[in-house]
Amino acid sequence: MKKGCPFGSHRVIEPKGSLPQSALKIDNTMELYSNEILIKVQTLNVDSASFTQIKDACNNDKGRISEMIKKIVEERGKLQNPVTGSGGMLIGTVEAIGPDLAHLDLKVGDRIATLVSLSLTPLKIDRIKNINVETDQVDIEGKAIIFESGIYAVLPEDIPDRLALAVLDVAGAPAQVERLVKKGMTVGIIGGGGKSGVLCAYQARKNAGETGKVIVVEYSKENARRIEELGLADEVIVADATKPIEVYERVMALTKGKLCDVVINNVNVESTEMSSILITKDRGIVYFFSMATSFTRAALGAEGVGKDITMIIGNGYARGHAELSLNILREAPEIRELFENLYQ
Repeated sequence: MKKGCPFGSHRVIEPKGSLPQSALKIDNTMELYSNEILIKVQTLNVDSASFTQIKDACNNDKGRISEMIKKIVEERGKLQNPVTGSGGMLIGTVEAIGPDLAHLDLKVGDRIATLVSLSLTPLKIDRIKNINVETDQVDIEGKAIIFESGIYAVLPEDIPDRLALAVLDVAGAPAQVERLVKKGMTVGIIGGGGKSGVLCAYQARKNAGETGKVIVVEYSKENARRIEELGLADEVIVADATKPIEVYERVMALTKGKLCDVVINNVNVESTEMSSILITKDRGIVYFFSMATSFTRAALGAEGVGKDITMIIGNGYARGHAELSLNILREAPEIRELFENLYQ
C-alpha cells in the first residue's frame, strides 16, 4: 500500500505541485493510501454561498441541481463550486483506515462529520438520493477520502445527525466570535438569521455580557423576527447589506456614532463587504466568515474609505470549534428547537 502526502498533494492531477483545495482536478479513485481514511458518505452539507449560487443557476429545479452537482464532481474529483470556489462538508461512516493511521482514536464503523471542506475532499457520487433546497443538504450514495492532515468529529449520540451536520458546517464562526468578542463590546452581525448568524449572535451575547451590545443586520423580515423572538440581539436592523450607506447610517444612529468593535459577516451573497467595513470603528475587527467575500473588494474598499481596521478571513477550523458549537445546542434549548425544525 502506497503512502501519500499528509496534505493530499499526491491526489492532485492538475496543476501538479498544488494542494487539493486549489487544484482544478484531483484523483477521486477510492483506492486507499496507507495514510488515508475511507468514508461511506451519507449526506453532503453544501456551503451556503455555493448552494445559493447553484440554486439560482438552476432556478431551484432539483433535477438540474442534481446534474450540476454530479457534473462538478465528475470534472473536479471533488465538490468545489467553480463560481464560489467553496464546498461544504459531509457525514458518513468510516469504512477503512490506512495502517499508518492506526494510532488514531477512530475505528471502522464510527459515524463522523468531516471538518475539512468538500472543495479539497476526494469524492465519488454513485447516486443522489435526495436534495433539500431549504437546508442545503444532499443525501447520496458514495464515498470520500480524508487525508492524514484532515480533521473530523465523531458524531455525538445526543444530537441527531442532520442537526449536528448543519451546526458543524459553520462551527468556525462562533468559535472565532468566542475568541474576538470581549465583555462590554459592541458587536455587529451581518446576516444574523441563518445558522451561522444565530450561533454567532448567541456567542456574542454570551461574551459581551450585559454591558455589551449585539446588533444584527438581516435582510429577511422573517429571520429578523426570529432573532428578536430568540432574544439574541439588542437591536435588529432589517436592511440590505449590499447597500452600505443605509446600513452605516442606521448603525451610526444606534451606536451614537461609536460604531462596532467587532463585526461578523455571515451573508451568503456578494457585495456586502463595505457594509461590514463601514460599521466597524477605527482599529476594530471585521471577521469575514462568508464564502461570498471578495478579498479585493474588502481590501481596496477599506482603503478607499480610510478605514484603519483589522480584517480576518474566515477559517472554518478553530481548535475546539466542534464542541463549542454543539454545546450551544445543549445550552440553548430554544436554538436547538429552531434548528431541529429546520434540519430534521
